[in-house]
Amino acid sequence: MPAIAPRPIVLCLSGHDPVGGAGVQADIETISRLGCHACTVITALTVQDSADVHSIFPLDTTLFLQQARCVIADMRPNAIKIGLLGSADMAASVASLLRELPEIPVVLDPVLAAGGGFELAGETLLNTLIEQLLPLTTVLTPNTHEAARLSGLAGRTPELDSEACAARLLTYGCRHVLVTGAHAPTDAVINRLYSAHPEHNRRAWRWDRLPHSYHGSGCTLAAAVAAGLAARLGVEAACERAQDYTWRALAAGYRPGRGQHLPNRLWT
Repeated sequence: MPAIAPRPIVLCLSGHDPVGGAGVQADIETISRLGCHACTVITALTVQDSADVHSIFPLDTTLFLQQARCVIADMRPNAIKIGLLGSADMAASVASLLRELPEIPVVLDPVLAAGGGFELAGETLLNTLIEQLLPLTTVLTPNTHEAARLSGLAGRTPELDSEACAARLLTYGCRHVLVTGAHAPTDAVINRLYSAHPEHNRRAWRWDRLPHSYHGSGCTLAAAVAAGLAARLGVEAACERAQDYTWRALAAGYRPGRGQHLPNRLWT
């Protein structure tokens, strides 16, 4: 029997969503579907349903770091995906972990608010993200609202918002910013990739707008980008494949509860 090639490993540092739309379940399903192996270290527990988050409980940072380092010593990751953090202390702990792994690409999904409006990041956490995590990030994947909040810019047209926000975010140290446009008031969803490297032209992708609101789309996209980087795709190729995969998962989505639709990440 021929030997089976090992799957690239993605280390996911994310919260737990009990309904399975977002968080570590989104990471595992996406990364497995795209041919990689997901290792997960929980950053926060949540009380939530498919409509909104009701409360959040960040995990103890000492326990988090013990578990993360234990996994890394056993299975060296090829990429790292970061989702919900829940506290400034957790964000600082994640940053300290990343400094131990400078050669590994990092995808950061800046989860600042739930789809139902629940606030997931106060100003202290926001500042820690900007000061400690963005300089260590390979690809940042904010939606337009998150990009405006992180950059401190707002009030422009969607196109100018995206460009101005990305330019500011790149000055914080992240190497690439993929701004997603599902929240922008445009007929189609336009996602734009910006790079800190002047030799790379900015890229834009246009996707048909789907009819529903989805819980876990951002987690799915970021995990898919991380899977692409773990498989040694370039940033642009990883972002393009991730968008195609996410759009298909949303198009095949379903509504098991009373809130938002969930992505069908195992579509065939």
